[in-house]
Amino acid sequence: MKRSVPKIAQTAAVAFAAALFLPPAHAQPYPSKPIRIVVPFAAGGAVDIVARVVGQRLAEQAGQPVVVENKPGGNANIGADFVARAPPDGYTLLLGANGLAANMTLHKNLPFDTLRDFAPVAGVGYAPLVLVVPATSPAKTLQDFIALARAQRGAMTYGTSGAGSSGHLATELLKAQARFEALHVPYKGGAPALADLVGDRISFMLINPLEAAPHVKSGRLRALAVSGARRLAMLADVPTFNEAGLADFEATVWWGFVAPAKTQRELVTRLQNEILAALKDDGVRDRLVSLGAVVEPMDSAEFGRFLAKEIEKWGRVIKAAGITED
Repeated sequence: MKRSVPKIAQTAAVAFAAALFLPPAHAQPYPSKPIRIVVPFAAGGAVDIVARVVGQRLAEQAGQPVVVENKPGGNANIGADFVARAPPDGYTLLLGANGLAANMTLHKNLPFDTLRDFAPVAGVGYAPLVLVVPATSPAKTLQDFIALARAQRGAMTYGTSGAGSSGHLATELLKAQARFEALHVPYKGGAPALADLVGDRISFMLINPLEAAPHVKSGRLRALAVSGARRLAMLADVPTFNEAGLADFEATVWWGFVAPAKTQRELVTRLQNEILAALKDDGVRDRLVSLGAVVEPMDSAEFGRFLAKEIEKWGRVIKAAGITED
């Protein structure tokens, strides 16, 4: 004869089982400590500026400090690898740029896989690239520049934030379309490259307007052309490449947030929503637009699809051009 389990014992058993799936009573709500945004470039560059503008608003929304930490080097791979290995607890994010896609093809022994080791969180937007030369350059127009570059037969030098960076790939495209040669000088970020350009130690750069505009307005650099279909309001006197005589040239730098791959979906969604809310803030949008950025937010799914397409697109370009990590 079966013995019945007392009702009080059944109730206790159910309560115990349920408790196994509940967070501990002492668990703190998220976020309960500072959130870190890792920037894989030197301070002062475009990615750094975007991180600080968005991060300041995130801190106000979250009620916790948002700390921007620069980890330059390895063509942005040092910072990216750091985040890929970070605890997936929602407190460490990477603000990535074009290299997050291009490096998948460029580097043979990459210590991480962009699609496998990161959870896309949100896309921020992009900026067209601007061709700039030192104020001492004899080139006053794009056509002057192309003629000078052809005449110098590879003696010109150009700086970038690293092999396979947006500036590097865009310049290789420009060289092919305008039929000239130039020597690539890679740096650990846009800021040190820009410093050497202002100091007339390199010949030119294709760089985003967030970094270029202050130096153009101060007279230390001269902007010759801007990529994209329209002129930039902040550099209204600078023609597009098409207006300046080089049709169909277009190159941009983009930015987006990712987290370690095993971050819980609930945290990714929370971070996504907070970032998208920050990008809707008038102050944030006005600040980014004033620096030449086009704010074009993407949610987690949209940014994930975008990353996959960028990896495929730039993989083809890198292989066709024979670009290596050296």
